[in-house]
Amino acid sequence: MSAGTEAWWLPRAVVALRVRIFEKVNGDRVVTLPNATHGPEVFERVYAHPAANGRSAGAGLSDLFWYWLAPGPEVHQEHLEPGERYEDVAATTRRIVAGSSEELSAAASRALAGVLDDLPKGRVSLVRLRDLVMPAWAGFAYELVFKEPCPPRARELITAHAEDVITALKCTGLRHPRRRARLTEYLWERVAAGDVPHRLPASLSLPEQVHYLQGTFFNTAVVQLSEATAHVLLALAHHPRVQERVAADPGDDRYLTQVLDETMRRHPLFGIAHRITTDEIPLDEKTVLPAGSVVCFSYPDYHATGYERPEEFDPDRWNGLAAKDAHHIPYGVARNRPCPAWRLSPLVLRAAVTEVLARFRLDSTASHTRSIPHRAPCLLIPRDLAPEPRRLHALRRFVRARDAVEDVTRGVRQLVLGTVMVLHARRLRLAARYFEERPAGGCPVAHARGGEG
Repeated sequence: MSAGTEAWWLPRAVVALRVRIFEKVNGDRVVTLPNATHGPEVFERVYAHPAANGRSAGAGLSDLFWYWLAPGPEVHQEHLEPGERYEDVAATTRRIVAGSSEELSAAASRALAGVLDDLPKGRVSLVRLRDLVMPAWAGFAYELVFKEPCPPRARELITAHAEDVITALKCTGLRHPRRRARLTEYLWERVAAGDVPHRLPASLSLPEQVHYLQGTFFNTAVVQLSEATAHVLLALAHHPRVQERVAADPGDDRYLTQVLDETMRRHPLFGIAHRITTDEIPLDEKTVLPAGSVVCFSYPDYHATGYERPEEFDPDRWNGLAAKDAHHIPYGVARNRPCPAWRLSPLVLRAAVTEVLARFRLDSTASHTRSIPHRAPCLLIPRDLAPEPRRLHALRRFVRARDAVEDVTRGVRQLVLGTVMVLHARRLRLAARYFEERPAGGCPVAHARGGEG
């Protein structure tokens, strides 16, 4: 949960108060790794420990994340407790995202081409990269699930839902449950009609199958691919030499992979992954985490260790760096719920970036933070266009000035709206109530289409 950009002129009291509010959500049984006492080696060992496997039950953070992810957070793959239901859901996800590299790359290229074709050909476009690519990834995810081209209505529903989730997560806007429920209704009709050509998890009821698809593919997949694409493109906009090297040799997957790796190292999609311990875990010879502790694994802090000049963006650092020696887990760790898209994401991101750079040069003077709450403002300059230098300079100054102004107003808005949602989530207690009401050995079944989850 990033605080977003925190410019020096943003009132320190506002920033400090906002951070304090979010810290209080965690409660008193929390340890964040790595820290000053326990470094990256402890981070790795604890993250891979079999007792670091609780996901939602018993953590104050769960109420907040369930609130943000509703409807259906109880069957969201990342928030299911370990056991048969999780294994059933995870296996289904792996089947749906499977496919040949050529087919997946081609589908991603088509999806990006569809949105890029709508941009004007003869002038510079000022866009928000995340907003630009989200409809493309909505269509891509739809094709994964339904094995057919995405109709405009479905793309609109998926995009509206994904935008609402990520806006709430970044505290730049409140949730809109009715907007999300419209996608639930659509998916309910399609699943009930047997329109999904994949075998859905048998351990889930019909409402839960609908929520599983909505949360896994039309929330997480769309949001994360959109955020990842925006990060890579914004990094290229800030580093023109790297950009031109990628554009000059689109067949060089090795270097583009290094660019992706370096982008995800500097700007990991996850800020914090939390787990609840189900047994004791030793931190060192004198310190033991008791069962029921909440462990927050900080991806940015871990990714900043073990590198020379970690604050610099340098794709060439990966030339002589073996994966086993790198502090780099863009898709989690293999022994503790790795991202099911660990194979798919690099494939389709390479295809997407190649499609964009074949058409445009990228330029941006906006800040680049891990959370990109500004949605990545960027100038897209057609490759066959030579814009008048004074106009381009004016556009660059406008992007910089607008970004600076928005930083101030957005910081205050995030404080206010974040506080409202934290208090609302604590009152609803979605995760806590779910586990309190869960019968021994069974699972409550959600019958409502949408709602609070």
